Amino acid sequence: MNSAFGSPEAPAPKSEGRRGEGGEKPETSKLPSFEAPLRPKRQQVARACDSEIDRLKQKIKELEEQLERERTKPLVSTSGPPQPFALTPPSSDSTPAPDSVGVSHNVVGGSQLVWGGVMTNTGQSSRKTWYGPSSLFYFINRMNTYLSAIFQQLHPDDLIQLKSVAKTFATPDCNLAEDEDKEDAKDASQTVSNEAYLTPTQEEYFLNLYWQSYHPALAILDESEFKRHYRSLATKPGQPRKPSPLVDIVIAVSMQVGMAVAQRNSSRVLPATEVGKDDPSIAGRLYYRRCQRLLYNEQEAPTLMTVQCHILSAMYTCFAAFQNMCHIALSLAVRSSHMIGLHTEPPADLPIATQELRRRVWWTLYAFESKVCMKLGRPFYADGDLTSCDLPAHDQEAAILAGSDFTSLSENATWLTYTLYHVKLVQAARRVHTAFYDRYSNFYSGNTGQVIYDDSAALERYAEYLSTVMKPLDDWAESVPDVLKTKRSGDGRPFSTDRSPIVMEQFIPPWLQRQRLLLELLYHVVKTNLYRPFICFPSTVTESQPLGDICLSHAASAAEHSVALTHIFHHVVTNTDLLVGWHEPFQWQWNGALTLAGYLFACPTSDIAPSVREAIDLSIVVFEDFGRSFGTSLGAATLMRDLAIKIDFLAELVRGSNPQAAVLPNAQDPATTDQFATQAEVVPSASDITFTQDLFAGSMDMNMAYTVDNSGDLDMLWPPIENVPDQWWVYNQPLVPNGFGERFPG
Repeated sequence: MNSAFGSPEAPAPKSEGRRGEGGEKPETSKLPSFEAPLRPKRQQVARACDSEIDRLKQKIKELEEQLERERTKPLVSTSGPPQPFALTPPSSDSTPAPDSVGVSHNVVGGSQLVWGGVMTNTGQSSRKTWYGPSSLFYFINRMNTYLSAIFQQLHPDDLIQLKSVAKTFATPDCNLAEDEDKEDAKDASQTVSNEAYLTPTQEEYFLNLYWQSYHPALAILDESEFKRHYRSLATKPGQPRKPSPLVDIVIAVSMQVGMAVAQRNSSRVLPATEVGKDDPSIAGRLYYRRCQRLLYNEQEAPTLMTVQCHILSAMYTCFAAFQNMCHIALSLAVRSSHMIGLHTEPPADLPIATQELRRRVWWTLYAFESKVCMKLGRPFYADGDLTSCDLPAHDQEAAILAGSDFTSLSENATWLTYTLYHVKLVQAARRVHTAFYDRYSNFYSGNTGQVIYDDSAALERYAEYLSTVMKPLDDWAESVPDVLKTKRSGDGRPFSTDRSPIVMEQFIPPWLQRQRLLLELLYHVVKTNLYRPFICFPSTVTESQPLGDICLSHAASAAEHSVALTHIFHHVVTNTDLLVGWHEPFQWQWNGALTLAGYLFACPTSDIAPSVREAIDLSIVVFEDFGRSFGTSLGAATLMRDLAIKIDFLAELVRGSNPQAAVLPNAQDPATTDQFATQAEVVPSASDITFTQDLFAGSMDMNMAYTVDNSGDLDMLWPPIENVPDQWWVYNQPLVPNGFGERFPG
């Protein structure tokens, strides 16, 4: 397996077939003289730069030829209904070569131009996977490209990625990537001693926790039927029960939240770097592994229980931040549900309780899979248009038949009402998401630059179009019954961005309070993600045009919804224990916090900048509170502090501070990270510029015809070789291509 980092002494690889400007191959074979000064790596980097420049020139030539071919094709008409398509990764014809850029701005599929994505590694392995333009990883890439340009220092994407167990281990089993060749790492059938599992009493504790926590928000099980099934697995007293994939995965996801609560209540302080085998997010991994081994035998003849297991497996991997494993588990769930006909109306000869359970399982899966695909920017598997299954019922009879004993909320609302409105929210979000991204080629033809951010007029028209398709979400917010709304003080309105304080009613069951919070938080997440593409970072191209009013308004809306989400989180974590150990809400806050940071980098002097900056401080408090349960959140708090330092530094420059006085904190300062040790003296003061999208234009010696927002090739933004502190050179060497799409210190 190719390593992402080679030996520091390895020379830069030769670029076969490339020649320098003088027509000769770059000199790469000469050995340094023994009398030469130390640190010859700078010479190697210079030669690598020459090779890189030649390669980029050739790449630009190829792209220009490709663009010219596309211009000769007839453009897609902007009138009439759009051609249906799904967001898809780049085809093999357009996938970047191993040593090319990691961003595919546009992909031509048939007659349409599809908004490309980014290839990045989000796990322990150096291998990269694809994330679309709606994903947080695409936004991180855009933001990092901008930061690299502004600070003249490489900001790889993984600098703003959480230190989760997925960054430490290749699987939830705690396998390392370098262990993949070991036989025991591959053998899923390897047995585990019974002593490693819980006792029956301990299992009962975690099962009871499931019914109190996840079950009201994920109504895919019949509680009474499950308990009968669990009792049927008993053997002799004192002996382990018979294995069951469903029981195993329910225990596994319950242990994630249960062990997080236990960690919070323990006296042991969790260090920020502790994301090892004891991390609560992979508690129960033995049960998860046994579940997967048992599910393997059900692939040819799946049942409803098989689908339930795949959904819960996707939950387990999602909460542990194994994004791709979660996506794979959901694909198995969708395919298995198709095999047993869950997407169709249940047979009339089934009991009503079974019919309703099948509807709840299908639509919960539909919502879960849709959320993940929108979050990752990838194609949908579950097709609502081809579904004949009715939405699940939520009346009193359906609630009684569901097998759980929860109090009725009102004459027209039960504990199942949340499931219905959760599904309707995701349906509305998916309609807007699909309508928006399907129309990309109607507004951007590819004739101006590489991506729509190069064409401010097209971007403004695209922003105007988004405004016309947001109505389903607004209608949904109006339709939610009062019993599922979190109250506000004064005249504050739920599902709004007025930032009015929430009111946690006394003597309300925790499951109902969670349902209310989860609905509103998800609403703000959905709105944030839909508006976020219009957060546009200042350009380094002086001829770029200022953004339009609608585009700027959408960017502000993305920030406003993230501010509202953060205020709700802050109130909840500082006053209640409702979300202790809940990993998905933590991921929502992380998504919102990075959106806030990105907005302030893009619009540091906007009218709402002070309230956005305040929300970043609140998010740090939220992460510190979640960090009492799992270490990943403490890492999130550290990352946000570092981003806040950079945000404040740039804001001072824009407000007119002396750039020689406004020097970034030294890397040795414990309040900062060692990645931020460079001086930013090349950034001009605000008195020298007009704050538009040309902010910081011309402040860097970057002779390239790319904007910061569309470049995506962080390797082009090499820090200057001269006048670099020695400690920066030791720890922050530029990365040189190794010929396999990976890079190592030069």
